[in-house]
Amino acid sequence: MTKKVYITDTILRDAHQSQAATRMRLEDMLPACEALDKAGYWSLECWGGATFDSCMRFLSEDPWERLRQLRKAMPNTKLQMLLRGQNLLGYKHYADDVVDAFVKKAIENGIDVIRIFDALNDTRNMEAAIRATKKYGGHVEAAISYTTSPVHNEAYFVELASKLEAMGADTICIKDMANLLLPYDAYSLVKAMKEKVKVPIHLHTHNTTGTGDMTYLMAIQAGVDIIDTALSPLANGTSQPSTEAMVATLKGTEYDTGIKLEDLTDIAAHFRGVAQKLKEQGSLDPKVLNVDPNTLLYQVPGGMLSNLISQLKQAKAEDKLYDVLAEVPRVREDFGYPPLVTPTSQIVGSQAVLNVLAGERYKMVTKESKGLLRGEYGQLPGKVNEEVRKKAIGDDEVITCRPADLIAPELEKYRTEYAAITKSEEDVLSCAMFPQVAPKFLAERDKPVVKEDPNRVIEIIVEDLSE
Repeated sequence: MTKKVYITDTILRDAHQSQAATRMRLEDMLPACEALDKAGYWSLECWGGATFDSCMRFLSEDPWERLRQLRKAMPNTKLQMLLRGQNLLGYKHYADDVVDAFVKKAIENGIDVIRIFDALNDTRNMEAAIRATKKYGGHVEAAISYTTSPVHNEAYFVELASKLEAMGADTICIKDMANLLLPYDAYSLVKAMKEKVKVPIHLHTHNTTGTGDMTYLMAIQAGVDIIDTALSPLANGTSQPSTEAMVATLKGTEYDTGIKLEDLTDIAAHFRGVAQKLKEQGSLDPKVLNVDPNTLLYQVPGGMLSNLISQLKQAKAEDKLYDVLAEVPRVREDFGYPPLVTPTSQIVGSQAVLNVLAGERYKMVTKESKGLLRGEYGQLPGKVNEEVRKKAIGDDEVITCRPADLIAPELEKYRTEYAAITKSEEDVLSCAMFPQVAPKFLAERDKPVVKEDPNRVIEIIVEDLSE
């Protein structure tokens, strides 16, 4: 019996988010869309993550219009997005009515598959998004944020997968954002999950530590159904393993993807030109192509590492990088071992920077660190250092319910607040996600587009990564 492996290509989203600060434009995507649509992918990841923010903040593009154009250009392939559960695409929890409206509009505008995750693996923060995706006819891909810690083990992840299946997942994604899932562990985890859940298993990793291809190969032998890869011009390093390499590896075996290598050649040639352009404008730093096995020690994903370097540059303290990297696991332990993925990666990273620069741990505590320790983001997986919590939030009560239960419906409030500048429900949702960015973008939207000065991009990247 053949066991075909399916491919999701990330070239239109995670590949350029991981390597080029999400700076690929729609005009760079559209010429390749017809060929991408014919290639035979299970899905194309093209929206969500940081694309929404970057479109408006840096590229003078409407993210909703980008999605509509991509849907029109690729009518035959499932389009996929990444959604942060109750955070949607922002950095705070939204009320359930906003989650419902956002998912509805994402599906209406062209999304088929919604990969839903929560940074803490608190399934309560995924409930509303899963419910809405089912309600509006989307495919629910419930994701597990993979990490390693004293409280995260194989049994924990298998139990989580089982719970997500019971909540309505159509597929389960093992989301390994920092390439921490090693090959033999991948084999064992996928094998155990396949015994417990009936829905297909989708594996997402990067090549940050240099083990991505081997991890995929072992997972495939254990029965994984779908893998995430990126076309070679924006593959490897902090991005995903190369699509062409995996297609070639599996060709002629029982796992053959059915994708023809020659069909990818012209598409890759197009994106080589795009990658070159991104390099020339300073968005793609060749450093992101390097393999760094130290990631296995400090668990810092590529985007988080860029963020830390940027914060230290601004503080003129670049020599403190390795002190900060050593402090990250200590902060993570104090905070109850959250997986390091947006937004917890930024919260833990920024706190580590402050601890090192202040010369005293937790002398200054960020608003976001306080929120995390107060339970605003959900339940922390492990035991919190109560001394640190007391220092950060004093006698504040810790939230133990689903955090969104404390948020009153807010969609009508956003509609009223932004009525003067919005033309559609999509515009209202953009303002709800990014109140500092979207109103300014909407005010400029109907004016002639002025492209970024390439010399200005380097400066902008620093601003972007410092947030």
